[in-house]
Amino acid sequence: MNIQKFVVGELQANCYLVSDNLSDQCLIIDPGDEANFISENILRQNLKPRGIIATHGHFDHLLAANELQLAFDIPLFIHPEDEKILNYMTDSAQHWLNREIIEQPPSKIKYLKDGEKLKVMNYELQIIHTPGHSPGGVCLFNKEEQIIFTGDTLFKNGIGRTDFSYGSPQKMKQSLQKIHEKFGGFTAYPGHGDEFIIPG
Repeated sequence: MNIQKFVVGELQANCYLVSDNLSDQCLIIDPGDEANFISENILRQNLKPRGIIATHGHFDHLLAANELQLAFDIPLFIHPEDEKILNYMTDSAQHWLNREIIEQPPSKIKYLKDGEKLKVMNYELQIIHTPGHSPGGVCLFNKEEQIIFTGDTLFKNGIGRTDFSYGSPQKMKQSLQKIHEKFGGFTAYPGHGDEFIIPG
């Protein structure tokens, strides 16, 4: 499995392109901004995106999603409990970035569910629901490669915020416990910052 990380947007979010060595297909995880930059990298490598996966619905992980959908005609996969957050993406971005936002929320949405497997040619990513930072937060893992994309649930030196009106410290605690129990020793690719090994 090939994993490419691009740090995008004013909040320095990690966007990942996931592909393999035996096909030209890829998945885009959390395209937070800079759609042209992401598109250029995809086209330069002759990759064919099969979809966009959102670890959660916050704007700093999805501002480029709609433009990428238009460019490649692909769906957005997101947990249904974060659709409300997604719908307010433009307003949230204008509030936090204090500037006019022209990007619109993505469409052509498909819902993720806990335990679901997204298969692209020779690899698959399995969904694990990890609420706390947001109601519909998810992580994506591959057991064979021992990797997990943790979004804003778990970082190298901390965890995601739970002080939003829809956040839940209790659910975050449960999600973190689940991650540490199931994925100790896995390499984690977070929504911000560097990758790291989850303590066993």
